[in-house]
Amino acid sequence: MEGERVTRLLLLAGKQSMKKADFLAGRLETDWRIEACDPAADRAAFERLAPEAEAIVGGYIARPWPATPRLKLYQIPFTGHDFLEPEVLPAGCRVCNTYEHETSIAEYILLAMLEWEIGLSKTAARFRERSWDGKGPAEGPVHGEVRGKTVGIVGYGHIGREVAIRARAFGMNVIGIGRREQPTPDLLDWYGTTMEIDRLMAEADYVVVACPLNEATRGLLDADRLGAMKPTGVVINVGRGAIIDEDAIYDALKNGRIGGAVIDVWWRYPGRDEPNPRPSRHPLHELDNVIMTPHNSGWTQEQIDRRWVFVASNLDRIARGEPPENVVMTI
Repeated sequence: MEGERVTRLLLLAGKQSMKKADFLAGRLETDWRIEACDPAADRAAFERLAPEAEAIVGGYIARPWPATPRLKLYQIPFTGHDFLEPEVLPAGCRVCNTYEHETSIAEYILLAMLEWEIGLSKTAARFRERSWDGKGPAEGPVHGEVRGKTVGIVGYGHIGREVAIRARAFGMNVIGIGRREQPTPDLLDWYGTTMEIDRLMAEADYVVVACPLNEATRGLLDADRLGAMKPTGVVINVGRGAIIDEDAIYDALKNGRIGGAVIDVWWRYPGRDEPNPRPSRHPLHELDNVIMTPHNSGWTQEQIDRRWVFVASNLDRIARGEPPENVVMTI
């Protein structure tokens, strides 16, 4: 209320969260005192601010943590939360993640399939270099099409649904598997649990990996499962690198046992000790049947804005005493 001292402290923890202080200040409808720090660079600031915070927005923060008795909300401004260490948070704290990446990633996946079939970038580069190359309009390179192809979604959820909507519009067949038993969604030709993954691997022209990483999915696509794919089949991984066995996929790609892969999520990432590692211990970058991107399949400005609008709305819910959305864990 006007004239009343604001006691709720919002801590933006980490380099990415710190950048959004002004954005949140302009979006929040409730009163918060916004502080920001990077725990990796200024541990003293984190240890001073965290005990007073009612909400923290951030990702992974290394131990040790100070006691945070007032903390009601740990808001992750992205989707993954496999890094979370619940024991550092106080009882009653709710952990929420943020989606809003589904449409961006679905567009990336459709682009990947279209590029694989049509080869637009390679054709354009060749035409620039060679012009007509002695061939007329109906004699140029023949390319494929996605119409009639089958896309199999491993982990049919938020992303999978958006992929299915777009794939259907292109005349594709869509199949999917997930953890829960449920009737086949209208967008799918068939749906099964993970018990039917081998069937999906065998039927799909494109296998889209969109499930979360956990103990059940780590190494889910191993040598046997990759071996069940069509020899022309393509894996598209937008989930997590470790869902696919690193040795097995390199072997399958190098020896032509599958058609190719489009990989956006990896086994190795930059760190303090190695700021620019290769994303795999194998030389995938030397293979011509791999499209590689730096974990940016969903990274559009529109998606970033949608996520932080959601973060602001969840902070408002907490301030008003309402339950937050996207709760992944209550401590």
